[in-house]
Amino acid sequence: MTPERFHQIVDAYGADPRRWPQQERAAAQAWATQHRVEADTVLAEAAGIDAWLAADKVEPPGAALLQRVLAGAPVRQPAAPRRRWWWSGAAVAGVGLLGGAAGAFAVSFFVLTETVPPVHESSYLTSSFGGTSADWSGE
Repeated sequence: MTPERFHQIVDAYGADPRRWPQQERAAAQAWATQHRVEADTVLAEAAGIDAWLAADKVEPPGAALLQRVLAGAPVRQPAAPRRRWWWSGAAVAGVGLLGGAAGAFAVSFFVLTETVPPVHESSYLTSSFGGTSADWSGE
């Protein structure tokens, strides 16, 4: 324990060793025993401050102060009804549906504007009653 640390402890926690940090209490008391004159001077000054602080009494607030505080307190507003929450869900669902419809429209627009090659040959498009242009005799 250094003299500076002893002074810091007494300045921060007062003259009563029970309020000193437990891990440094024994070392501070041993230093005070070895350096009695210097320790007594520091402890006497701290004891005067401790007594002054202990003498301070705070009276409970009076009825008039209590009424002024309560009158000035903000009034709590009622909570919003829960029925409004479904609007946000409906809005999200609506935006999703509109996005899907816009995407389907865009895809159909690009697919229909491109030239698509015919899937079947013209010989498959005729009926057997009207005759075919293809020769099937070899099969």
